Amino acid sequence: MTNKPSRTTFRKRLDEMVSLLREEIVSGKRPIGEFLPSEQALGEQFQLSKNSVRKGLEMLVAEKLIEKVPRVGNRVARPDAEGVVTVKFGYYPSVLQEGLINRVLSDFHTGHPHIRVRSIPLPYDQFAGTVAEYMRSDLLDVMTINYTDFRHMAEGGLTDLLEELEPKPELYPFVSKAFADNGAVCALPFIFSPVVLCYNRDHFVEKQLPEPDSGWTWDELLAAAEKLSESQGRYGFYFHLLSDNRWPVFLLQSGAAFAPGDGGNDGRLRRSLALFRQIQRDRSLFPNYMSESDADAEDLFLQGKLSMIMTTYFSLNRFIGAPFSFDVAPLPHLGEARTLLLAIGAAVSRKSKVKEAARTFLDYMLSYPVQLKIRQRTLSIPANKKAAEWQGKESMVRPSRFHMYREIIPTFRLFTDLNLAASQLETVRKELKLFWSGMEDEESVIRRLKSQLYPVGARQ
Repeated sequence: MTNKPSRTTFRKRLDEMVSLLREEIVSGKRPIGEFLPSEQALGEQFQLSKNSVRKGLEMLVAEKLIEKVPRVGNRVARPDAEGVVTVKFGYYPSVLQEGLINRVLSDFHTGHPHIRVRSIPLPYDQFAGTVAEYMRSDLLDVMTINYTDFRHMAEGGLTDLLEELEPKPELYPFVSKAFADNGAVCALPFIFSPVVLCYNRDHFVEKQLPEPDSGWTWDELLAAAEKLSESQGRYGFYFHLLSDNRWPVFLLQSGAAFAPGDGGNDGRLRRSLALFRQIQRDRSLFPNYMSESDADAEDLFLQGKLSMIMTTYFSLNRFIGAPFSFDVAPLPHLGEARTLLLAIGAAVSRKSKVKEAARTFLDYMLSYPVQLKIRQRTLSIPANKKAAEWQGKESMVRPSRFHMYREIIPTFRLFTDLNLAASQLETVRKELKLFWSGMEDEESVIRRLKSQLYPVGARQ
């Protein structure tokens, strides 16, 4: 008997169908008057039920992109008014679920019939160069941008391609500050998340262990992880070692901050490296799994093979409908109680020829009604403070400690608090790979990092 696909899987397939059809219509790949494939054919293509297919098609009808022809099918509609403006919107594919993008677009089109938003998936690799070329070629008007990619653009002198925006006081100020460059606000926050600990509550009950709390040290996590691990292929703790959204946490907690001539930094680095090795080499609790991304760790957690993982509120959306109870807690602390802050913002291209419409769409994305829908229908944290902290009747099962992030805001740090540029993250990660592989010891790693990050002429 095959396993029934989860609600999350259905939602992902539905998002893919709606996004693909919308893109094909707006881009002209499906001309006006062409009939879409039958509901049955679409169901087979995207592995969806007829009811799910109809739900997606109704979204496109509401956006006036298609029209239903009784007893015939669904036809690409002709724009009902002249002067319709097209806004080209680039987005990270993950934001479809994390930021409810398909619902945002559908509702926006309904309320703004004179503006059509053409959605364009953006790459995760080489983001800065790609979007810069897109903007110069008039292929982007609005885009999502995370903090790391924003810093890559800033360091590459590319933020002059972004329109300067007015800060919005209703957005969390500590996230808004992340998207400023030389005093100019070049993007506004859309959603954000700290890196947190997510755990399987059923495993803790099974082992009669107390659940994690804000006072946990890493030693306490490791002790619990050892008890949670089982010989039948279940491990107590895991995270994707090479993720730039995970390993900086240990350096931040040690108090490390790279700077030429800072001899005291060596001791802090040694402390974080020692903890790295202690966790990574303990095969009784940390699996020797060759993960390729954070998603691999999340998949193992969803399969019940892991009891605790380092993750984000963004990724919690993958666990909606999980067959077990899960919750979140602050990360254990090393020296300082600190965690990494991740943010996804929205920006407008300075090269846009439809700037007014682009700003209208960006303002809509950050409006209270839209941000409230994100709060109510996802496990992401919207940047609008009032929406994020809304209290009311929930429409979905939510971790009981969902609002924990509010209590740990003072612990939020950006990777740049390590005094590292975005371009230097790869340098540090490469050295850590050698260390984790046992090909370098702590002293060699520290020495090589110094020589690569700060050449002789830059050191005191």
